[in-house]
Amino acid sequence: MNVAKQRRDARAKRQVRVRKKVRGTMERPRLCVFRSAKHIYVQIIEDVTGRTLATASTANKDVAEGVNYTGNVEAAKAVGQTIAKKALEQNIKQVVFDRNGFLYHGRVKALADAAREAGLSF
Repeated sequence: MNVAKQRRDARAKRQVRVRKKVRGTMERPRLCVFRSAKHIYVQIIEDVTGRTLATASTANKDVAEGVNYTGNVEAAKAVGQTIAKKALEQNIKQVVFDRNGFLYHGRVKALADAAREAGLSF
């Protein structure tokens, strides 16, 4: 079996396992993370209606201008601070963290820690 396919399948299994337990409500929406090789994306989603309340990513010019490279831990920290600021502007203080099948270390952990430091609670 191809190694890339094994990794994709393992992430899909983790994603299903986590998504069974993690649901976003109006009181506590879901903070969903997607990590690619070059960028990191995050959304705050209210799952009852399926609406996206706020987004941030290293693909946005305002975040990308402040970092040298968009695929590292420093860029993830900048995205975490940005999403926390946008959430607090919409009066969202508590969220449920959805790592989306990615392991909780490196960029995903840095984004979560930065969002916590900026005022989000999860």
